[in-house]
Amino acid sequence: MTEVDIIQLTYNTLIVTLKVSAPLLFFSLITGLIISILQTTTSIQEQTLTFVPKLLAVFLVILFFSSFMIHTLVDFTTELFNLIVKF
Repeated sequence: MTEVDIIQLTYNTLIVTLKVSAPLLFFSLITGLIISILQTTTSIQEQTLTFVPKLLAVFLVILFFSSFMIHTLVDFTTELFNLIVKF
């Protein structure tokens, strides 16, 4: 393997990581922002109030985006195994 191959593999790994984690992080951020706005307007400063909605949001995102995540990871793993066979 050359340096270019290693850099390309590292780049692909980072892109796949971002693709798989982006929906989870985005919806968790949006849920946290909404809960924070509600806490500010109602003056309720309970720390555990943000945990349950974020957890539910992450579960729903996993439910809806699991097919995309699995296909992305399977495609990357297949590409990785093909690289192993090649070298």
